Amino acid sequence: MTEFLNNLIEYERELNLITVGVRVIIAVLFGGIIGIERGRHGSQAGMRTHILVCLGGMLTALIGVYSATVLGFDSDPLRIAAQVVSGIGFLGAGMIIVKSDKMITGLTTAAIMWTTAVIGIAVGIGFYSGALFAVLACVFTAAFLTRIERKRKKAACIYIEIDDLSSLGTITESIKSLLPDDAHIDILPAKSATAGNLGLLIISASLKDVDLFKKQAQEINGIVFVINE
Repeated sequence: MTEFLNNLIEYERELNLITVGVRVIIAVLFGGIIGIERGRHGSQAGMRTHILVCLGGMLTALIGVYSATVLGFDSDPLRIAAQVVSGIGFLGAGMIIVKSDKMITGLTTAAIMWTTAVIGIAVGIGFYSGALFAVLACVFTAAFLTRIERKRKKAACIYIEIDDLSSLGTITESIKSLLPDDAHIDILPAKSATAGNLGLLIISASLKDVDLFKKQAQEINGIVFVINE
């Protein structure tokens, strides 16, 4: 068995139609596994995007290996692949979105996109074991750890509308006294579209009792209503 595996590894080191085809199939498979998982979470980058990223990383690594081993070029075979590690950032940046409530989304997808490209490079040079373990780690991180993190860091978003602009400073200070230190307050146009009214959007990841806060805020003079966003 050991001899068979050693012969298989030696065969894989040779570039031919079979070994190239195997690496293309593995890149499609690994990229598809990660992409399917991200698609289940509603990510903008799904199966097709991750397959293409993994294929691109694989092919750049394969080009470097081919130029060195087959064509005999005296150069670093991973020089082209190294550009993927930095160049994939433009694609990942497109996944990062800053919402109107100053919340940032897409960081996980961008990080996984970068990792998928590196997995493709690993497949391209024949480092299958490292690529496989990286795929499993990506799926575990995105599928399971994300759920735990969301439960732990789910931010409370509360909208407050006030009708006494002359007391805005006093009202804001009263609201801050009821909130934890991590709370962020934004001033928005009034949702009711009532002339003279102003809205406040409150975001806090550590506000434990939202109902109690809403009840206490509603008792502050100048506040019209308090609702969840």
